[in-house]
Amino acid sequence: MGSVGILTFLHNDNYGSALQAYALQRAVREETGRECEHLDYQPDAAEKIRNLLRSGNSPKLILEGLRKKSVRAEQAEARQKSREIPEFYARRMRLSVPCRNGRELREAGRRHEILLCGSDQIWNPVWLNQNYFLTFGEKGQRKMAYATSLGVSSLPPENKGKMIRRWTADFEAVSIREEEGATLFRQMTGREAQVMPDPVCLLSPAEWLEIAGDSPAGDPYLLCYFIGANAQYWKETERLSRETGLRPLVVPVTAESYRSGHAMLGGMGPEGFLGAIRGAARLMTDSFHGLVLATILGTPVTLLRRDRDGDPESRNSRADHFLRLMKTRGTDALREQGRDWLRRTIKHEEA
Repeated sequence: MGSVGILTFLHNDNYGSALQAYALQRAVREETGRECEHLDYQPDAAEKIRNLLRSGNSPKLILEGLRKKSVRAEQAEARQKSREIPEFYARRMRLSVPCRNGRELREAGRRHEILLCGSDQIWNPVWLNQNYFLTFGEKGQRKMAYATSLGVSSLPPENKGKMIRRWTADFEAVSIREEEGATLFRQMTGREAQVMPDPVCLLSPAEWLEIAGDSPAGDPYLLCYFIGANAQYWKETERLSRETGLRPLVVPVTAESYRSGHAMLGGMGPEGFLGAIRGAARLMTDSFHGLVLATILGTPVTLLRRDRDGDPESRNSRADHFLRLMKTRGTDALREQGRDWLRRTIKHEEA
């Protein structure tokens, strides 16, 4: 029985990215009986520059990367978090050798019968990278996409749409995480894509609690987890804290969050993040994965809009889509839908 090589974001210091990667690898193993590993893509500086020029991405992505590095340089807890996430992978997952470029991805990936990309915003046209479309795959390898996200709600520039059409032409199956993304994919490629839930939905509450760390002790708390830097977030934190009587407890990400003046939960790994959500009286967040994980674990959520509505690069569609689903379907239904796709698409066949 052939194995599966999975490609997604692993090294962006993001709890949601790490946990969705874990959930997808676990679900593929459980539903298909196949061995699988994540291809450990860690592009070096030369690879990043090549991709920036090749894909026509904005140089502002370099500035965003520098801002993240600045936070790590200034904050010991941010550096600890950067160490905890790879240690989580070592405990919980199987990864290939590190791959610094497309050539090394080809070498690591050729041992697998199936190449699977997903999920997260790996197909976002703002930071387009052809490797996340499995262009390094060799003839005869089956290519599939599970719940990939374009992350935007409007068509990208025509040149990027053409690249996406070319890079996905040989995919055996494509599923997209949001309805808006599936519509854009159809407009760009002429192909239909099924809409599938994010990989974190593939695990039950009990399965997430299996790996969750201890919850913070003390009085009930309002957990604050903000990916974006927005002064309004902190005004909303103060308002909700006054209304509920809950003490704010911050999971710091941005430089602004480290200066919030509130108690912090920094430096923890993904298991600790799950424990913090489980124990919170309420979560306030602009994070899609924060929203979904809290919903699965039964923690009340106050969602803040990360991007301005109408912005062509807005990432709000992913949260909007999930909230619409929650009005008509529960997380149990989403879990079965996603696992059924894996069973049917990655066929359980004897090699």
